Amino acid sequence: MPSPRAHTRNANVGRVSDKSVSFYGRGGGSLPAPEKIRRPRTLPDLMVRDRNVASLVASPTAAASPKPKLTKVLLNVTVQGSVGAVQVLISPESRVRDLIFVTLKQYLKEGRRPVISGLSVDDFDLHYSQFSLESLDREEKLETLGSRNFFLCKRKAVVDGGANGGVPVTSCSTQAEKVAKLNPNPCPWLKFISYLF
Repeated sequence: MPSPRAHTRNANVGRVSDKSVSFYGRGGGSLPAPEKIRRPRTLPDLMVRDRNVASLVASPTAAASPKPKLTKVLLNVTVQGSVGAVQVLISPESRVRDLIFVTLKQYLKEGRRPVISGLSVDDFDLHYSQFSLESLDREEKLETLGSRNFFLCKRKAVVDGGANGGVPVTSCSTQAEKVAKLNPNPCPWLKFISYLF
């Protein structure tokens, strides 16, 4: 009695020869003809001299499509003390003042915490990030800023809420300049280096 393994071995011998014949192109007439590869769509008459070349040379801007202008920009503004950024859709021609107003409006609309007490645009400053010391100019256009992520924080008009005689707050860079003028040697430990050598 033949084993089942011998039966499958005899069946595979015929299949292998059929496959090899079709692979090498001998015989195999029963296989369908392969489909033709579709040619991509092209513009064969693009460089025809007699028709459109004269019009393309005369007005090159007519041939090129105009660059689409942005109508709205999605900006992310993180409000100080809040979790996550407020996403604001605004025109790139708008100013920083407009972005502050729209951000405060969206912040209240979403019902975020902490609740902001003052809604005046003049009570807030917009920075590039929470680590940026200088606030952005309120009349500067958004398209010139070069960023889409900002940080909004409360402006302090007076140090300590009017203490110290109502001294107005100066920017961090001017305070750093004052300290540099008072201390001409910013690293006092450098004078001890000569004793080390």
